[in-house]
Amino acid sequence: MYDLSKCLSAALLLGLTVTSASAQTIGPGGETATPSTLVLVADDQVAAVRAASYTAALLWHDQSDFVNAVTAGASDEFARLGIEVVAVTSAGFDAAKQRSDIETALAKEPSIILSLPLDPVTSAAAFEEAREAGVSLTFLSNLPSGYEHPADYSAIVTDDLFEMGKQAADALAEAMGNEGTVGWIFHDATYYVTNQRDNAFRTTIEKDYPNISIVAEQGISDPARAEEIANAMLLKNPDLGGIYVTWAGPAEGVLAALRANDNTTTKIVTLDLSEPIALDMVRGGNVVAIVADEAYELGRAMAASAVLDLLGQEVPPFVVAPALTVTADNVVEGWNQSLNMDPPSSVTGAN
Repeated sequence: MYDLSKCLSAALLLGLTVTSASAQTIGPGGETATPSTLVLVADDQVAAVRAASYTAALLWHDQSDFVNAVTAGASDEFARLGIEVVAVTSAGFDAAKQRSDIETALAKEPSIILSLPLDPVTSAAAFEEAREAGVSLTFLSNLPSGYEHPADYSAIVTDDLFEMGKQAADALAEAMGNEGTVGWIFHDATYYVTNQRDNAFRTTIEKDYPNISIVAEQGISDPARAEEIANAMLLKNPDLGGIYVTWAGPAEGVLAALRANDNTTTKIVTLDLSEPIALDMVRGGNVVAIVADEAYELGRAMAASAVLDLLGQEVPPFVVAPALTVTADNVVEGWNQSLNMDPPSSVTGAN
């Protein structure tokens, strides 16, 4: 899956800033979000793209189901456009390895590079060589230090962050009958992705659900502390109706706390797909919903952004892919829509 804790560490190195709470997703520099569905290479442009004989390199931060889905989305779009993928790499969350991957890929003279930058300084320097060579750069979620649009990159592509938090609030409220008390476990760090998702949950509860109260809140920076935090929250609020958890890794710790306390009534909602969390959900446990991004669509939009840039067309600086709510009722369809694959057999085979 998408190892968010590692991606967060990389993003924090980038010094990305938090923007003020808003009812819509905004970029790391306050950019307005453009839906990915509007970023398209039209059929009547395909012949020109094919004639240009573009090539692409996909230089990723790690290897996971999430990255595989992004790769599939990008690769399918490139195949439609007759663009050869000349390199696919994984840096294993090692910034030095990523810089080496970039330098190696540049020897193949790609027209396009898609990547998630891991470190502000080394990424900026390494990608600068690509930029100076006229390579079209599209980034996933993060941005090298000092880079400006449109001179230095075609687009940042990420999730519809506000919509993810809103859908989490809506799902938890529905499971609670639109009334009760909630605990809010948010990411205690400065990173626009998690901050916007977390704040959207809180904003939606406070605005749309007057009979639900957030009575406990706690920030978390180390996912290993999730069980401890949940235990403390439940000690003070034993009748807590639900808990929002910032992403699936810490949610596993919260679920462990509920099980240790024989608590079968407090409901959990979290973000990003996880086998243990999904397994509890389909078995009718504490987890009622998981809100995910459309990773396959992220890849398609990244590819399209880079191609439109090469065609000399204006590309929006900040592009977001849709969010979807995955429940026990649609887990197979949701997993496929998000990750372009079936759920693990443990999930599909659970009763």
